Amino acid sequence: MEVAFDDVARAHERIRGQVHRTPVLTSATVDARTGARVFFKPENLQRMGAFKIRGACNALMQLSAEEKRRGVVAFSSGNHAQAVALAGRMLGVPRVIVMPADAPRVKLEATLGYGAEVVRYEKGEDREELARRIAAERGLTLIPPFDHPHIVAGQGTAAKELFEDAGALDLLLVPCGGGGLLSGCAIAAKALSPACRVIGVEPAAGDDAVRSFRTKTLQTVQAPDTIADGARTASLGRITFPLVLRHVDDMLAVTDEELLAAMFFLWERMKLVVEPTGALGACALLEGKLDAKGRRVGVVLSGGNVDLAWAAARLLRRR
Repeated sequence: MEVAFDDVARAHERIRGQVHRTPVLTSATVDARTGARVFFKPENLQRMGAFKIRGACNALMQLSAEEKRRGVVAFSSGNHAQAVALAGRMLGVPRVIVMPADAPRVKLEATLGYGAEVVRYEKGEDREELARRIAAERGLTLIPPFDHPHIVAGQGTAAKELFEDAGALDLLLVPCGGGGLLSGCAIAAKALSPACRVIGVEPAAGDDAVRSFRTKTLQTVQAPDTIADGARTASLGRITFPLVLRHVDDMLAVTDEELLAAMFFLWERMKLVVEPTGALGACALLEGKLDAKGRRVGVVLSGGNVDLAWAAARLLRRR
């Protein structure tokens, strides 16, 4: 299903009163290290701590009155769970969230705190099938985490704001899990800054999108063992995969060790609490995975819902 820039623009108007217009941040230290002029879009400062609220609001706001009355079900490792939970609370829509039993504590507690019902599943269970079963049994509308045109359009509003505030860019680096944020941002980029090269970044342990992009055939990875929990998707989606092929210029992967270094750099030098998945794009830039010298570079920091106890333990190991 096609998603166009008009869909992103309409989504932006629709959700304007529900989400934050996050700022664009710069760092002289990052510019000196990379030789580029870098503009960060810190969605870790967004409501519920991640870009996901954009797509969730856009999707829920387009439900019929009857669908809103019955409620929705979503499946997510964390950020989409929180987004649907919060969006539903704001819009008066009942919601059930299917989450893994080992979901990060901070994300589980936030989802429950937003008033959603949580159904847990164990490793090896098919979360999407469980969500579909709950939807059928209770008459709920399924709101998937990335593979939906309303989700894609909503996520693209992050890049729309970035280009409006920072101007034309040469490169845009975007984290990639299931491809909702990446494809939405790429659609916005090609409309607002046509010469901009859009690059998706995912963890090396879950490089299905990189392989899919290279081979032009949909590749999968089962339960990737990576600290980037927001990118532990099995594959790009039926909707997002064609959009990535059409609008994205390249895909890169970074290791978990590189990702940790980038995450803590952002914490220490920019005072931005970013989660591992949120730091994927920044990691590719800071680790020199691409030539950015002399260029204007946009970096989407997709979220900041990190378990601080987990992060503290990782930091101690590095000292």
